[in-house]
Order: sequence, then C-alpha cells, then structure tokens
Amino acid sequence: MKNLATKFENLTIQSDFIFKKVMSRKRICIHLLEELLQIKIADISYFEAEKSLEPDYASRGIRLDIIVADDKNTHYNLEMQVNNIKNPNTKNYVLPKRTRYYQALMDIDLLQKGQDYDLLPPTYIIFICVFDFFAKGNYVYTFKKHCLEDLNLELSDEATTMILNTKGTHGNISKDIKSFYDYVNNHIINSDFTRQIDDEISYLKLDSKVRREFMLLEARLLDERREGRAEGRIEGKAEGRVEEKLATAKRLLSMGLTIQDIAKATALSVEQIEEIMTKQA
Repeated sequence: MKNLATKFENLTIQSDFIFKKVMSRKRICIHLLEELLQIKIADISYFEAEKSLEPDYASRGIRLDIIVADDKNTHYNLEMQVNNIKNPNTKNYVLPKRTRYYQALMDIDLLQKGQDYDLLPPTYIIFICVFDFFAKGNYVYTFKKHCLEDLNLELSDEATTMILNTKGTHGNISKDIKSFYDYVNNHIINSDFTRQIDDEISYLKLDSKVRREFMLLEARLLDERREGRAEGRIEGKAEGRVEEKLATAKRLLSMGLTIQDIAKATALSVEQIEEIMTKQA
C-alpha cells in the first residue's frame, strides 16, 4: 500500500491516468485544442475515456485515452506517449502504424452499420510525445494524405494525424502550447494555462475517490501482467494465477476497498472475497 501511495503522489501529467483526468476537464481540453489548432470551440462532448475498441474477437484491441467531439462534429483522440517503443521482433518503431490503427478503429466506431461513408466526421489523432520521433526538432508534425505526383493535391478524407514533440526547438506554436510543453517536460509553470493544469492535478491528488480508482487500476493491470506472463504455461500453473488474485484481493481488503470494487479489480467472485474476509477476521 505504501508503494502505491507513493506512486500516486509522484504522478505527473505524463502519466496516462493523470493525463486522462486532467483532459476530462472541459476548460483545459478545449483550450489545448484551440491553441494547438488555432480555432474556436464552443463546446465539446466526451465519449468514454480510455475506451476499449475491439471490433473483432481475433483482432487487437486498444484503449484510447481521451475522445471528444466539438460543436462542429469534429472528433479528437488525445494520447500521451512517454516511450518510443520498438517491436522486439522486427526492431521497428511502433508509433507510425499505431496511429494508423487508432485511426482505423476510430473510423469503424464512428460509422454505424449501413451509413454512408461521407457521414464520417473529420478526425484528429493527436499524440503528445515526450521525444522527437522524427529527430527534426519540430514542435509539431502534421500529416494528411497528398498525391505523390502532385503534392498540392490533397485527398480530402478529413483525417489528420498530429505528432506533438514536447522536446521541439522550432516551429509555429502558441505561447500556451509552448508553456504546456515546458510543463510536460520539466513541470515548469510559466503561464495561467499550466497553473490551471497544475492546480487540477493537486486537487486530483487530494480526492480519495481518485486515489481509490488509481489503486484499483493498478491492481487490475498487475493481474493482467501476471496473466500475460502465465500464458503458455502448463495447466498446473492455473492454480498459481488464482493464488495471485487472492493475494491481490487481500491487499485491497487491507486498503479498505469494498467487496464489489475488489471483485471488479480481480475478477474473483463476491463469495471468494467474503471467504477471505472470514479467514482474516
């Protein structure tokens, strides 16, 4: 519990958990999009945060941090990317095709069965990276589809991918976006915008419900990692996985979480957790 509490206290905007919470505040999310795209947004509506898109049982599901739509029905997916990950088998960086996959699944989710293709709304996939993927020093890398034979000819599918580089050194960005980069990189507060973000994070860390949600999430992720490592083992290892879940349940009980929350986090039955409580009494 102490390690989790310390981890929670040390969370920054680079954490997926905190980033999602901060961007769930309309005023902050709207201002970030307005400053980044130099547009005016009257309002936004949120879709399920960290939504899992799994169009087919055999396909690879993903979790999207923040999905919002503005008053003009433009949809935005905002993601925080801390690590420039390589596929250990191919040695290729995964970011480019990850953006492609995010776009594909987002489109599938937005277009209902039987609807015409031209009803697909404009979309922005925005990755906020704390590394310079292209090593060109740009603050922002914006991608749309253009004809190779005539670069002035654009395929107007209204799909845009933006790779933000918080380590950038040149380009045209607003003062508030630059201050946001400074805050992401080094926790420097040098604008009213980053002061609002920092205040929001401070409020979140004082919220017992947010703390409990984080601990539940960490417990769930721990179980997922354990189950992932257990894949491919012989059948006899199944009991070990159950024991790991029981151990997790015991820790969460000691933190004072409810039986229902622990059941959701561990996938154990209410009866199993009640049995643990009886033994601990």
